[in-house]
Amino acid sequence: MSDARHCPAVLIAAPASGQGKTTVTAALARLHRNQGRKVRVFKCGPDFLDPMILERASGAPVYQLDLWMVGEQESRRLLWEAAAEADLILIEGVMGLFDGTPSSADLARHFGVPVLAVIDGTAMAQTFGALALGLARYQPDLPFAGVLANRVGTLRHAQLLEGSLTEGLRWYGGLSRETGIELPSRHLGLVQASELNDLDARLDAAAAALGASCDAALPPAVRFAAPTERAIEPLLQGVRIAVARDEAFAFTYGANLDLLRAMGAQLAFFSPLHDASLPDADSLYLPGGYPELHHQALASNTPMLEAIRAHHHAGKPLLAECGGMLYLLEALTDVGGERAELLGLLAGEAVMQKRLAALALQAVELPEGTLRGHTYHHSLTSTELEPIARGQSPNGGRGAEAVYRHGRLTASYVHFYFASNPQASAALLCP
Repeated sequence: MSDARHCPAVLIAAPASGQGKTTVTAALARLHRNQGRKVRVFKCGPDFLDPMILERASGAPVYQLDLWMVGEQESRRLLWEAAAEADLILIEGVMGLFDGTPSSADLARHFGVPVLAVIDGTAMAQTFGALALGLARYQPDLPFAGVLANRVGTLRHAQLLEGSLTEGLRWYGGLSRETGIELPSRHLGLVQASELNDLDARLDAAAAALGASCDAALPPAVRFAAPTERAIEPLLQGVRIAVARDEAFAFTYGANLDLLRAMGAQLAFFSPLHDASLPDADSLYLPGGYPELHHQALASNTPMLEAIRAHHHAGKPLLAECGGMLYLLEALTDVGGERAELLGLLAGEAVMQKRLAALALQAVELPEGTLRGHTYHHSLTSTELEPIARGQSPNGGRGAEAVYRHGRLTASYVHFYFASNPQASAALLCP
């Protein structure tokens, strides 16, 4: 693993959230894919919903890159491996270009990936150029590819935006707001890809619109240095893990599942919504998702409730994250005030609210070791349970999330990134 690899790459960033980074990244991925290129897309920072869209757009798995949660070496390994097979690497940034610690700009600078700035051109003309220049020059050592306008009106509007660019900034084109490809959202972000019946049509329309306004030539190649070799121990050899996966529980990092398999685990997916029984399993993993949108259906699936209770009462490991933890509580009430009684394996109830309750990276010191991850939720949980640990944010973000334990059950709002400590992750799920 000593040889560097080269592959064209850009990091798609913006001045703020809500500028349309995911739409543009998806359009670029589908545009180049439709031209016969192999595209690999990554998402900067913790996120579950954007990668679902980007996987459909590119036709390839989407993984996270982050200098803190994922780590420098793991991020380097993912990029290096992608460079071996891809014709183009796209990285969607997070929040605004310079927001957060570490930021999208930090990632771009560290790996030498030039930034393609997406700016919402709505109700803007020459000021577009000032904003673009600020993004390009704010940090002089930041590699910068150029600018792409989103939500452009008329052809004349696009010409005004392009003409406002100075100091040789490259115009990458504009994506019209009239193409009907904007991706719908709800309280945690975008709607899941599986819920959009017309997603492929939207992506193809976006790709065609973008292709008509810009040069689809590949950007310059970026050199990706080889990572240090990593040894993965077979800590879960032969362990059968049942993983919840359906409309209510879909927030799972692909890298987490890859690591479980690499440690020897056998994964069996099941639906708490639709199935009447658990797969034959030694351990159970309940990831996050949207249980609040399906809590009545979850409550009415009595055979599944009984099966999960039996798993826990048999002393088998159970790991639940965020939405998975809500499923374990005695009851969950949605924003409309509708209450449903759920598993009751953890004392307490949760209530959904419209306002964000917590958003932060988290490091949690568990008895098994320290795991990194993040928290992002709109629910409030009331319980008299005493946590065995609380998370700490590396950058002062809101949320010192509790981790609860009851027998072999471990539950928290924190979404853990397993590769941050494979040994601790294996210990949580090993019989």
